[in-house]
Amino acid sequence: MEKIRIDQHSFMGIVWFGAWLFTIGFLHLTFWRGVLAIVLWPYYLGVTFRSLLH
Repeated sequence: MEKIRIDQHSFMGIVWFGAWLFTIGFLHLTFWRGVLAIVLWPYYLGVTFRSLLH
């Protein structure tokens, strides 16, 4: 009889979700921009940090 092994990798999902919430708060994004940040998260961070470097 073959054993079935189930791995759960929920830790990285929790880290991603926490970082996403931090990004929304740090960048003062509105609700809809926060929803867009799910997909465009690196873009928002890049724009913010680029303006800080200049």
